[in-house]
Amino acid sequence: MMEKKRTLFLVEAAAFTALAYLLDLVSAFIFSRIWPQGGSVSIAMVPIFLMAFRWGLKGGLTTGFLLGLLQLVIGMPQLYHPVQGIIDYLVAFTVVGLAGIFAPAIKQAVNEANKAWVWYALIGTAAGSLLRFLAHFYTGWVFFGSYAPEGQPVALYSLLYNGTYMLPSMILSMILVIMVISAAPKRML
Repeated sequence: MMEKKRTLFLVEAAAFTALAYLLDLVSAFIFSRIWPQGGSVSIAMVPIFLMAFRWGLKGGLTTGFLLGLLQLVIGMPQLYHPVQGIIDYLVAFTVVGLAGIFAPAIKQAVNEANKAWVWYALIGTAAGSLLRFLAHFYTGWVFFGSYAPEGQPVALYSLLYNGTYMLPSMILSMILVIMVISAAPKRML
């Protein structure tokens, strides 16, 4: 039984990582002209959140890390400095998986047919998105300051640049996570 569970975890982590990567590729292609230094409105975080809410921290952190690694290795990364690359890809997507902290509360509420799971899922999705935003904000502030318009504080530039794609990405992720969990059978969590 334990071996089946481990195999199921590995298969789901691989499948959800691949799905997240494909979703991110599509959005990067669509939005590359809007955010030329990287970033796009994307639903790539949704598979990470679903793994985090299903498997807890292990699922979320693993899927987020693997997505960041895939983007670095075979994606089209915007690399300007090794530290920036590590933070913008490995750290930024791994921390999305910290939403898995809310997995026990979501599972309990779903099993009790308590609608409180919606709030836990929304808070978890917002927290994971905020942590990813902070990673991108930091690298924008430290490594991309030269792109700020003349006279604009670099921190404000980074806030606006990263906020314009992270806020819509968070909202879309919230909507889709709620829709998927609502449609999934209780036993799926």
